This record gives sequence, structure tokens and C-alpha cells, in this order.
Amino acid sequence: MPSSAFPPLPLAEWRATRDTLHVYSRVLGDVQRALAPYQKHSWHGSLSVTATGLTTTPIPAGPLTFDMALDLTAHELVIATSQGGLWHEMLAGQSPAAFYGAVMARLVELGAHPKIDTAPFASDAPGAYDRAAVARFWQALSQIDMVLRRFKGEQRRETGPVVMWPHGFDLALLWFSGRLIPGQDSKRASRSDEQMNFGFSTGTPDIGDAYFYATAYPAPEGFVGGPLPAGAVWQTAGWNGAVLRYDVLIGDADPAGKLLEFLRESHKLGSSLMK
Repeated sequence: MPSSAFPPLPLAEWRATRDTLHVYSRVLGDVQRALAPYQKHSWHGSLSVTATGLTTTPIPAGPLTFDMALDLTAHELVIATSQGGLWHEMLAGQSPAAFYGAVMARLVELGAHPKIDTAPFASDAPGAYDRAAVARFWQALSQIDMVLRRFKGEQRRETGPVVMWPHGFDLALLWFSGRLIPGQDSKRASRSDEQMNFGFSTGTPDIGDAYFYATAYPAPEGFVGGPLPAGAVWQTAGWNGAVLRYDVLIGDADPAGKLLEFLRESHKLGSSLMK
């Protein structure tokens, strides 16, 4: 295991492995989205952090339920059922097509037939799976999840669960002001709820290496460009939001405290302007 609670995560050193994990998480998320009961803000298509990795919620399949997990400590895909069934598949850089095929074969045995878009999983090209890189990522993600949960617990108003979004491969939390956005269809919560989004990305083309973000929807006047804690900056190219680079965090004497400060201060700024 990595010696640091927040080990370095330079994207160039594990991009191929990150992309492989991204595909695997998308398979799990798409199956859950297709079969699980609907939840507002698409939470039924998200994954949750456990003590060992990422998991779906229980998913119905006729007379039983099942869940699927990426165990990032044992490096396995695990499918468990409410009737005691347990199936393991080693994570070893399977191609998207091979991983998807293995999952679907097992679900057919369980009587589950999700209808999902298979195009993202059509490639037969082998992926990469560096166990050491996965261990570093998992160490960081498990700690970030705890900080986000602590921040969530401080809020008096409604928040969503801390979830891993498979399509973006970012860990995030939604906070709601409780007000509806004028002119939006109130039946579409994702478009009509005034909200802030706090999350962690492993890296994107516009920013590069891993970072934390805080955004507001709709962004109130004065939010972008407002005061931020030391080390945080405003992102205005492509999207608007506060950004704290992961490298800044791990260079601090108290990384968890630095992250919590970023979350608290960006939330204080955004929520104070949502009136």
C-alpha cells in the first residue's frame, strides 16, 4: 500500500490504467442505470465508495437482487446476489468488449437483461492494469471520500450522496439551496434545482492532472472571481468553477484540512450569493 494518505497521482504515469478503470466503472454504472429504480439527479446510475472499492446499489433481477463491485484491493470484479451467490473475475486489463461480455454472461445467468448502449464497450484492444497505480488511486479516493462525507455532514440543507459518476469518473457531492430555478420544468430536478457541485477529477484535457472543483448552477452573480482560499483558482475556459489542484493539496502539511477548507469556503461563497 502507498505510504502516504494522499499519494502523488500524475496522470501521465497511470493514464492507461485510469482509462481502463473508467471503462469498467461505466459498465457497472450503465447496468445499474438500466435496471435499478429511478432516482432523481440520475443517482441510480452512480457508484458508491466502500472500504475496498466501488459498488452499485442492490439491483433487481426477478426474485433476487444483486450488486456489482470493483474491489480495488483484491483487484477483482465481484457480483453477489441476495441468495448467496458470489462470482469473481480478476481485473487484469481486459478489453472493454471482454469485460462487458463477462459481465453480461453472468447477468444472463441471473435472469437480468439490461438494455444499454454497447458502443462504448465494443473495442477488443487490451487495456492496462497497473496494480501499484490502482493502489495509489484507491488510497487517495478512499481518503477524499471521507472528507466529502465529513463536509456533507456539516450541511443543514439537502445534499445528495457522495457518489462516483462512471461517465466522468469523478467523485462528487451535490448540495441544494432548496429553491427552484425560474423558467425550468420542476419535474426535471437536475435542471430545476438550484445547486452546487463539489467533486474530484483524476484529470481532464482542459486542466491536466487531478484536481478538485466546486461549481454552482446557475452560477450567481459574483461567484466566479470571488475570494478563494490560498492555492485555489478560478476555471473559466470551457466551464466556470473553483479549482484546487491535487498537487497543491498533497504539498500541504494537512491535506485533508486543506481540502475541507476549499470545500467550506467555496460553498460559503456560492451559497451566500444564492438569494
